Amino acid sequence: MKAQKTTKDNNPGINNKTTSEMVFIRNNYRGSGKLTNKIAFITGGDSGIGRAIALHFAREGANIAILYHPSENKDANITKELIEDEGRECFLIGGDLLDPSTPRRATQAVIKRFNKLDILVNNAGIQHPQEDFTKVKSKDWEETFKINVFGTFHMVQEALKHLKEGGCIIITASVVAYQGNGHLIDYSSSKGALISFTRSLSASLAQKNIRVNAVAPGPIWTPLVASTFPDQKKEDFGKNTPMQRGGQPWEVATAFVFLASEDSSYITGQVIHPNGGVIINA
Repeated sequence: MKAQKTTKDNNPGINNKTTSEMVFIRNNYRGSGKLTNKIAFITGGDSGIGRAIALHFAREGANIAILYHPSENKDANITKELIEDEGRECFLIGGDLLDPSTPRRATQAVIKRFNKLDILVNNAGIQHPQEDFTKVKSKDWEETFKINVFGTFHMVQEALKHLKEGGCIIITASVVAYQGNGHLIDYSSSKGALISFTRSLSASLAQKNIRVNAVAPGPIWTPLVASTFPDQKKEDFGKNTPMQRGGQPWEVATAFVFLASEDSSYITGQVIHPNGGVIINA
């Protein structure tokens, strides 16, 4: 799902039974040209929700640039082939968001390739599940914020040098930003920061007609889940939602299509909640 690994030895893009059952786009999904000739730059677009977003954008007519962690080269190339099967161009950029030079280098590469940027999707992220908060490592906490929050901050700053009137920024948040999660305190905290970032940035950019919104998925089957959750948690994944199941990546990606298209031209500073029916009080 993401452009980053969760640990040095744990690859969220790893293929296994869980990832093979993920559905990134429905066969009967018909694009209607909502994003024709747009250039969309998606961080963490190589797998999971990011791949689903990329495929939906491509089917809607956009050309895609993807920033992915170099360790995810296989997943990235699979996504590239799927996008090209949609008849659109896919430009892959390897890079680690822990490296502060990556956002500028990657954005400049996109502009050099396409000569413009219309949509930025900040989707890359990591988490470090920990049952006991006293055992949360400072290094892990800092890494989570460096990628999830600071990475988004730097990507947006670079993108704003090129986004024109009518452009948009979409951020992947999470239901845990509202509910919290006792085993994902680093991740929940970082996603909470991104909600505030979305709302504040949208106010800053509204008069420039650059819209900023977020999508806060509930439990969605992704490689990040497959690689970081123990088997027992996987069996119960999503059962605590009113719909009593985990969602598929495609069930989130359509929210990004809406926010990226002219259909949402009067929407900014908002969050869409594809979360299986969880009621959000915020």
